[in-house]
Amino acid sequence: MERLQKVMAHAGIASRRKSEEIILTGRVRVNGKVVRDLGVKVEKNDQIEVDGKQITMERMVYILLNKPAGYLSTVDDPQRRKTVLDLVGDIKERIYPVGRLDYNTSGLLILTNDGDITYTLTHPSHQVEKTYLVVVKGKPGKILWKLEKGVELEDGITAPARVRRVKEKRGNTLFQLTIHEGRNRQVRRMCEYIGYSVVSLERIAFAFLNLKGLKPGEYRYLSVEEIEKLKSL
Repeated sequence: MERLQKVMAHAGIASRRKSEEIILTGRVRVNGKVVRDLGVKVEKNDQIEVDGKQITMERMVYILLNKPAGYLSTVDDPQRRKTVLDLVGDIKERIYPVGRLDYNTSGLLILTNDGDITYTLTHPSHQVEKTYLVVVKGKPGKILWKLEKGVELEDGITAPARVRRVKEKRGNTLFQLTIHEGRNRQVRRMCEYIGYSVVSLERIAFAFLNLKGLKPGEYRYLSVEEIEKLKSL
């Protein structure tokens, strides 16, 4: 037997935390009865309905995508703009991005229907590192190193970061920035704080994963070893 919210997460309904919210609002029925108790456990043959639709257990899918700029990191978009799911259209399971990359940001994005691993990789307490290749307009010089100590944004001071491999090129400055937070537009806002706008932004690493062998728009399945390593973070 497993907790209802875990089964829902595994079925690709939502993350475990979001599934708990869905249960509390009375949108879930187990064997015909509304369930609002987060402690309820279900068995394999139990009938589970969310918003009147029965859910089925799907195989767990773990995808590493090299997201190009110009795609939304969402499942759908009311304005019918392109989303990352358009790049993995041959996958039948319902998968979701782990965190987000901005519309104009490219690079490494994980997609899965495993709500547990999504929680592990996105919860601030786990401090999973993400590395970005950043190009800013101009030559910030020593002020760039302020990013390592943390800067004051409207939603609080950022955690310590790492700046490395700084190089100037054609009037711009290129560097790698490693952070372990996941705030909205965080890297761009950090650069704006020190007075420099981002020309281009690419996530090149997520934990121990990188984009080796993947061109923009391409994806691959994670190996069993990679999945287990992610789960252990």
